[in-house]
Amino acid sequence: MSLLIKNGRVIDPSSGTDETLDILIDKGKIAEIKTKIDAEEPKIIDASRLVVAPGFIDMHAHLREPGQEDKETISSGALAAAKGGFTTLACMPNTSPVNDNQGVTEYILSEAKKKAVVNIYPIASITKGQNGKELVDMADLIDSGAIAFSDDGLPVESSDVMRRALEYSKILNTLIIDHCEDKNLSGKGVMHEGYYSYLFGMRGIPSSSEETMVARDIILAEKANARIHIAHLSVKGATNIVKDAKKKKIKVTAEVTPHHLFLADSCLENYETNLKVNPPLRGKEDAKALIEAIKDGVIDVFATDHAPHTPDEKNVEFDKAPFGINGLETAVSLLLDKLVSKNVISLQKFIKMISTNPALILRLENKGKICVGSDADLTVLNLRKEIVVDVNEFKSKSRNNPFDGWRLRGAPEMTIVGGKIVYPFSSPRKLSKPKGKQK
Repeated sequence: MSLLIKNGRVIDPSSGTDETLDILIDKGKIAEIKTKIDAEEPKIIDASRLVVAPGFIDMHAHLREPGQEDKETISSGALAAAKGGFTTLACMPNTSPVNDNQGVTEYILSEAKKKAVVNIYPIASITKGQNGKELVDMADLIDSGAIAFSDDGLPVESSDVMRRALEYSKILNTLIIDHCEDKNLSGKGVMHEGYYSYLFGMRGIPSSSEETMVARDIILAEKANARIHIAHLSVKGATNIVKDAKKKKIKVTAEVTPHHLFLADSCLENYETNLKVNPPLRGKEDAKALIEAIKDGVIDVFATDHAPHTPDEKNVEFDKAPFGINGLETAVSLLLDKLVSKNVISLQKFIKMISTNPALILRLENKGKICVGSDADLTVLNLRKEIVVDVNEFKSKSRNNPFDGWRLRGAPEMTIVGGKIVYPFSSPRKLSKPKGKQK
């Protein structure tokens, strides 16, 4: 079915576009982009006063399937993504069994093809069973459809193993995504080490746990001349290391999550387990440093680190609760409200960091841009729409989100994947027009 989106403010950082345009979609691709397109057959969507952006990409999500379907499934995670404005997810390998072989990778792709309303790309583990000891067969996994490699959730503690992984990734022209944590330093810590960990009587995870591993792996990447992507940066010291590496033209990119930007260790006074995450919520000065790193271009990507858990798992003592925040359905509104609407960053930069840059880093050639011939993956935003987060309305199977009850301004109005409207789930013929002029 053809689709015609009319009168939207089209923003495409890849081409520098920011103007009111019509977009004609045909056979899952963008067929035409003009100031005015007249067509009778296509379904028409009036996007007046709305923003039309290249489809958002979350390059760091945990979908739990296979093996942990009580927390999330490929189907439910994809629905949550669509509602959250994401057209594409890259899913981490810490499933059960671990995605360390062709069988699991192919299973994920098969289930996604049958059940997912958004694009799903598997990330395979760096080591077998995520044990940090023996490398997977990267070439085999790439042939099966893996787009990157990560032991996320667990660090690769052996410098030699990480060195060899980076060397192979260079040969195979693929990407290592790095969970930076020195387990010898973080130990059994459950929150950021500092004033509040002492005040609350909880074991701390020092900033040095992240900083030392970021430094080590950037050095190894430089020696191998390989690409490395630093997952979920959380501390000021680590951003400075990334900044210095970029000045030296080392092939490093980095991401940050909304919860590390807008929450801090001081929030844990009630021992709320939905705030338990790894890396932990850091100090307010770290959060400020992360925002400065975004403004300076040190951090390239917004990612959710969507990590769903069941209520029973989270409804325990803080020490015993698993790490992780459910983030797919709140990330976009949080970033629009806290950064874009407050003029901390421009709307163009936001879109670049949540669409254009992830597509470039993951080398998804026909995504992250709006041009003739590219995939018709689009996220339509209403910058004036106000929402109140209600975890009971989530499409995700899990509810472990600390932003429940937050009032936010700015939200996805429509999500389009391959020319098909996947959100709203019962799509109207026309989008509602927000009142007033969009900024």
